[in-house]
Amino acid sequence: MNITPEERKRLKGQGILSNRDEEHFSARIITENGVLNARQMINLGEAADRYGNGNVAFTARMTLEIQGITYENIEKLQDHIQKEGMVTGGTGNKVRPVVACKGTVCVYGLLDTQGLAKAIHHRFYEGYRNVTLPHKFKIAVGGCPNNCVKPDLNDLGIMGQRVPAYENQLCRGCKKCNIEDTCPMGAAKIADGILTIDPKLCNNCGLCIGKCHFKAIPGGMAGCKIYVGGRWGKKTRPGNLLSRVYTPEEALDMVEKAILYYKEQGQPGERFGAMIDRLGIDAVEKALEGDALLQRKTAILEG
Repeated sequence: MNITPEERKRLKGQGILSNRDEEHFSARIITENGVLNARQMINLGEAADRYGNGNVAFTARMTLEIQGITYENIEKLQDHIQKEGMVTGGTGNKVRPVVACKGTVCVYGLLDTQGLAKAIHHRFYEGYRNVTLPHKFKIAVGGCPNNCVKPDLNDLGIMGQRVPAYENQLCRGCKKCNIEDTCPMGAAKIADGILTIDPKLCNNCGLCIGKCHFKAIPGGMAGCKIYVGGRWGKKTRPGNLLSRVYTPEEALDMVEKAILYYKEQGQPGERFGAMIDRLGIDAVEKALEGDALLQRKTAILEG
């Protein structure tokens, strides 16, 4: 069948991608947060058998692709996966599907990554689906500083934190300090008979919390760091770390302000990181920390 370039472009906008042989397609299926239930998995297996080549491939960003679909079967496949609430998509100069690690259930997780990713998916992937941006905009949610999903290499990355609440008056300066032994960053040291924590070295992993026999670090503030402007691929750019620790609710607003700022200030074809390099991180952070972007939201989206 002769499929025009215009039709292939239209299909790509729906997450239906041409295979190398140009006779078959792969359907990219979105997950809200990297989690599917058993019924959805069964449905995808059925769809792959009926309308594809029987394979389901996982992408690097936690979507799935059913391969080897003929043009005539594209709509049949989309109708089939819709029965379990799934859709194709995830392409274009838009907010892309969110990536999240398993921090919700991970022993190291400091953040409900899957819950936060689901909130981002509904508010921004779905809510901003009709908003065209200068380029794609990728978001990752990581549960801790182990950095498994590389939040700092996404246009906006969120990383779980647990800032230790150190009560130095309870420190007894033990010769063998559990906190010093536990800290993977070498940030905690006994000096002059008392524990000190270097804030420049501490990555707020939370491993020290509860380790002191005398309860010098009984708890910590839960929150998240935010990186902006990261990217990987042919050109790699580490994201800029914003200056403070945010609550998950604040992080959601920061995502929205970053998207609005990118929509307003970005040039066609320019990635978010390149825009930051052009405008300067100080100016970008100042804009993101203020409320003006949300106040101008309607004008920005209509512009």
